[in-house]
Amino acid sequence: MKRIVILDYGLGNLRSVQKGLEHVGSSPTISGDPEEILAADGVILPGVGAFVDAMKCLAPIKGIIEEYARSGKPMLGICLGQQVLMSSSEEGKLTDGLNFISGKVLRFPKSELKVPHIGWNNLKIKQDHPLFEGIPDNSFVYFVHSYYVDTAPENTLAACNYGLEFSASVVNSKGNVMGTQFHPEKSGTTGLKILKNFVEMC
Repeated sequence: MKRIVILDYGLGNLRSVQKGLEHVGSSPTISGDPEEILAADGVILPGVGAFVDAMKCLAPIKGIIEEYARSGKPMLGICLGQQVLMSSSEEGKLTDGLNFISGKVLRFPKSELKVPHIGWNNLKIKQDHPLFEGIPDNSFVYFVHSYYVDTAPENTLAACNYGLEFSASVVNSKGNVMGTQFHPEKSGTTGLKILKNFVEMC
């Protein structure tokens, strides 16, 4: 059985991610223990809340996460977990992220569209990657966010349009650190397939 660790750092809907992974046949561990993180075959970085709070909570294990990412093993950030993979965020005040992927986290501009962006929206798949194996273009997934990721095309696995096009899923240059702005664990069969793909990558 592959060892999947869901990072417990004080922020994130850990139980729903755990249930989603269990649904696809994995037995994930919820842990913030450095030894368990480094020994994992795959790490999931969930996140709900504010960027600055997430970075404060991650500070004690930041070095461990960096070491894990360098190992080449798969890591998946979900929602705020995708945002903290980036260089910086303008939420609150400008805050540095983990900088695994070059790009910025920006607030949706004022428009007739409601912010936060809540609900189902379709994905434009931008490149082939094992995370999206078997996922048809224009599949619908579930979002809840007020800030979006702006990164280069080579770091964008899938995009979504909500008043503007943003990176709904990102990847680093090595292909092992990925993020989804949407919640796979709340995105029905499409989301479960993405979680299954992640487990198979591990």
